[in-house]
Amino acid sequence: MSKSSGLPRLLIGSEGGESRELDERDMRNISGHYGEDEEESERQIVVGICSMMKKSKSKPMTEILERLCKFEYITVDIFPEEVILNEPVEKWPLCDCLISFHSKGFPLDKAVNYAKLRNPLLINDLNMQYFIQDRREVYRILQEEGIDLPRYAVLNRDPDRPEECNLVESEDHVEVNGEVFHKPFVEKPVSAEDHNVYIYYPTSAGGGSQRLFRKIGSRSSVYSPESTVRKTGSYIYEEFMPTDGTDVKVYTVGPDYAHAEARKSPALDGKVERDSEGKEIRYPVMLTAMEKLVARKVCLAFKQTVCGFDLLRANGHSFVCDVNGFSFVKNSMKYYDDCAKVLGNMVMRELAPQFHIPWSIPMEAEDIPIVPTTSGTMMELRCVIAVIRHGDRTPKQKMKMEVRNALFFDLFEKYGGYKNGKLKLKKPKQLQEVLDIARQLLAELVLHNDCEIEEKKSKLEQLKTVLEMYGHFSGINRKVQLTYMPNGQPKASSEEEDVLKEGPSLLLVLKWGGELTPAGRVQAEELGRAFRCMYPGGQGDYAGFPGCGLLRLHSTYRHDLKIYASDEGRVQMTAAAFAKGLLALEGELTPILVQMVKSANMNGLLDSDSDSLTDCQQRVKARLHEIMQKKLDFSEEDYNKLAPTGSPSLVNSMEVIVNPVRTCDRVHTLIKSLTCQICKRLEDPKSADLQLYHSETLELMLQRWSKLERDFRMKNGRYDISKIPDIYDCVKYDTQHNSSLDLEDTLELFRLSRALADIIIPQEYGITKAEKLDIASAYCLPLVKKIQLDLQRTHEDEAVNKLHPLYSRGVMSPGRHVRTRLYFTSESHVHSLLNIFRYGGLLDEQKDEQWKQAIDYLSAVTELNYMTQIVIMLYEDNNKDPSSEERFHVELHFSPGVKGCKDEDNAPMGFGFRPASSETDPGSLEDLSQDEPDRAALTEPINIQRKSPLIRSRKAGSMEVQYCTIGSSGSHHDTMQFQLHHGVSLRFWAAKNYSGYPVSKWCWVVFVWPYGACRSHEVDFILLLCFSYTRAQSVHRKSVMMSLCFGPCVGAGFEGCSLVPSIYPLETLHNSLSLKQVDEFLTTLCKNGSETQFKRLKCKWTNAFTFIITLTKTTKKTGVFVCADTSSPPSTVSSAGPSSPSVAGPASSNFRFNSE
Repeated sequence: MSKSSGLPRLLIGSEGGESRELDERDMRNISGHYGEDEEESERQIVVGICSMMKKSKSKPMTEILERLCKFEYITVDIFPEEVILNEPVEKWPLCDCLISFHSKGFPLDKAVNYAKLRNPLLINDLNMQYFIQDRREVYRILQEEGIDLPRYAVLNRDPDRPEECNLVESEDHVEVNGEVFHKPFVEKPVSAEDHNVYIYYPTSAGGGSQRLFRKIGSRSSVYSPESTVRKTGSYIYEEFMPTDGTDVKVYTVGPDYAHAEARKSPALDGKVERDSEGKEIRYPVMLTAMEKLVARKVCLAFKQTVCGFDLLRANGHSFVCDVNGFSFVKNSMKYYDDCAKVLGNMVMRELAPQFHIPWSIPMEAEDIPIVPTTSGTMMELRCVIAVIRHGDRTPKQKMKMEVRNALFFDLFEKYGGYKNGKLKLKKPKQLQEVLDIARQLLAELVLHNDCEIEEKKSKLEQLKTVLEMYGHFSGINRKVQLTYMPNGQPKASSEEEDVLKEGPSLLLVLKWGGELTPAGRVQAEELGRAFRCMYPGGQGDYAGFPGCGLLRLHSTYRHDLKIYASDEGRVQMTAAAFAKGLLALEGELTPILVQMVKSANMNGLLDSDSDSLTDCQQRVKARLHEIMQKKLDFSEEDYNKLAPTGSPSLVNSMEVIVNPVRTCDRVHTLIKSLTCQICKRLEDPKSADLQLYHSETLELMLQRWSKLERDFRMKNGRYDISKIPDIYDCVKYDTQHNSSLDLEDTLELFRLSRALADIIIPQEYGITKAEKLDIASAYCLPLVKKIQLDLQRTHEDEAVNKLHPLYSRGVMSPGRHVRTRLYFTSESHVHSLLNIFRYGGLLDEQKDEQWKQAIDYLSAVTELNYMTQIVIMLYEDNNKDPSSEERFHVELHFSPGVKGCKDEDNAPMGFGFRPASSETDPGSLEDLSQDEPDRAALTEPINIQRKSPLIRSRKAGSMEVQYCTIGSSGSHHDTMQFQLHHGVSLRFWAAKNYSGYPVSKWCWVVFVWPYGACRSHEVDFILLLCFSYTRAQSVHRKSVMMSLCFGPCVGAGFEGCSLVPSIYPLETLHNSLSLKQVDEFLTTLCKNGSETQFKRLKCKWTNAFTFIITLTKTTKKTGVFVCADTSSPPSTVSSAGPSSPSVAGPASSNFRFNSE
């Protein structure tokens, strides 16, 4: 056979990737390769393919072999499967180079014997393939080569005695051979052929496990409530690596070539994303220099020229978690070209000299550098930063009690409370110990009425009752805090006893409630969906749907997304629900929480110790308390004291209150009336089985209102104004969720408590501008520094998943990426951050009209409700000089979150989202049309029946989802009617309030919420997400209005989704800031804040040592506290004390006393 014949020398396989059986002609060709009459000059190098036919005839193998045949002196010979399985190796075809690899059913032993017999050039070493089948050996080799891999331990079980193993299992961790793995951790069978890998989640995230398996249809994993590890078989246990929901698969062809593809992690929601041909969607990404070195090491260590392995990118590092052996990339023509070229050159380099074939090594082309595409004169979105408050929650409740019993001191010492003088208990085991102590003390009270138990019986019973709620523990909804007090607790409120006792004690604070409600989940998930609409563009399956640009960007791995949340359960679950909506994920929130949401309890980024108030905040609270205790009407002086900034929202609330003490009297009376009404309902037999919202009972509702009634008015007759936010919290919750009880005077209580809360809550963060800034910097200085860093790091390439431009099909701008940073937190951080922007001196409102309007709008906002958002967007104009201030453009947006009850008519009006934007203004809009050539026009009707990431099919246990076709309405339509499948219709009033304004288009999208707790099967609910796009000339109207409306078609609501309030749209505070301007503002703020913090820390350090000296006196010790390191003031000085009043001497090794 000569090259001039023009026929490929691939003996099996045809165009299009289909294979055919060997025929007699093929066998003659095979036997003729080594014919005696063949001239030496025409000698061909035969590459043998020895694998199972399913692999040999696969499309990737066929594509590569056809290209390999184009080498002039190479012929490919595919070994028939029946020969491999049934014939001895002596009868196998001859070859000079062998490509052979193991798969299910392949006789690896025979292949090894064949290699010994014929001694061909091996592309992939055969003996090493035994090791690849055992994950223990894979990890051993990786470790020996110095390749980073997750921390792991191997559990080997004897099949005959599986119970004899070195495994200790606890609720939230396992101990394997002395190595502790806290949940989440991964459990892998030692056999690489077993794909049943389990990931176990902590109880704080909801518990359970995600069970991975080899892909079946469109699923690769499923969530299970089972939390205990498997009891038979041998496993590798390893630390779970948070990869933000993305896995990277790397494919080597020799040590100097590596191709990488990113895909959605199978552990995220278990749904395999597939394209129109049914192939799993993957996108090639760029490897860093370190990752390329890892690929080289893996290839050489396992002696596998063609080799695939899995890479986890987590915490700024890359870890290898699996080596698969022989693997090809699917559906990449460029990869097929490269692979065939590398393999062909390798074969020729090794064998051409031996066969006297003339051949020279070709020069390899360098990688083409990736260059981000520009958008002409348009701005390109580069960064989105959002700080978001958590969603709707149950009322937070708190109970304080002073404890002196030795059992509590022992517990305090056991968990290291003396290190900082404080202890937080959230884990189920810890809460169980507190419950056991409460039960023991109560039992002793019953047996010995005169026993010396100093804890009040009523509070011990409340402690026991709260800890026994739900029948199980979860750190998400309960926690206990213990604080050491060397001289006991000062007596100030109705909660404490009258008699002051000497000696040390512990302040026990029990917190419960504050859980994210089903309504909160809906709010977060729908806001996530709406949030997509800030991202431009979109094509393919997502075209024509709101937020298609973000989904397109994220699915092609050009979206650098990080989600942070504080350590509070409601905040973390809000973040997970938001991520579910943002990225169109499916399934439970627990896997999303563990993989997508980062815990930010570090350096106070999103968490704050509410019990550790700054001196400024203590003074502010004292002043508030003094003003609000006056029995006279507010005077002009009071207005100046309480509202020096002249905020309209404060002034309006003061006008509602008039006389603070008289208003508090009325509030207390209304609370008493409420508790009486609830007591009567409890006595009514009809109310015996009444279930309130979120499974609350009338008894529990009575408990929280009775506690507020007792605590609000203190024994001295004065009011504890710190309880006002709790009262407002409770009445807001019941007004929204338990209105079916129809309790009298609820609305009046809501109105008055809201007016009081509208003063107390914002003013607790400072009354004057200077106080507001001081307190704000104490709360969120680390967050401000992080935001500044996010804006500065937009151009850093290494931290971004970047597409490889040579391999990316259908993506015209592989260099484009957007950085998104989402920070979910509580009310304190949102108030503080907003105060920094309002009062920090970002702009002069006297000189900047837009900023003046923004300040006026913010001053009119009464409440930063659930899902409040502060959004910063960074744009880049690639046509401007990089050093020019006009290169980067920053916008600041804000939404006060969920609409409150009864306040739609009084809501302040902003100026819309990006009000200066115009379709004809090239400097203010993003144009991604080059990247999205087939984007659907918004003027076309939207048919929900097409494939969409927003509408999910019916799942088990959920409502039947009915879809309907929806069109756009013009500006003259006041209503839109939707006809559902069974004749029920909903009429939605739309543009009535916008008549007379040039509304260009209304687009409507209907979501039927598949929430599965209907009280009646005849009830259908629909969720409307509507957008209005107005022309730029209408500056005083919203250019993009997002309205989330939810309501029943007929009948009553159902658990979790009735009466879900809509969320205010984003309002633009300013949209013409330069990056330099914002950066200088944040730099100045951080510098001033750091100086203030240092002074505060220095003062705290001095006070800490004073406290320690006092502590030594109370324990009757003649000594001086000695720090381990006194070279610099510590951030947290350890305050230690005796473990209990009955124990003398130091109770912790963290400190010691001198004899002096």
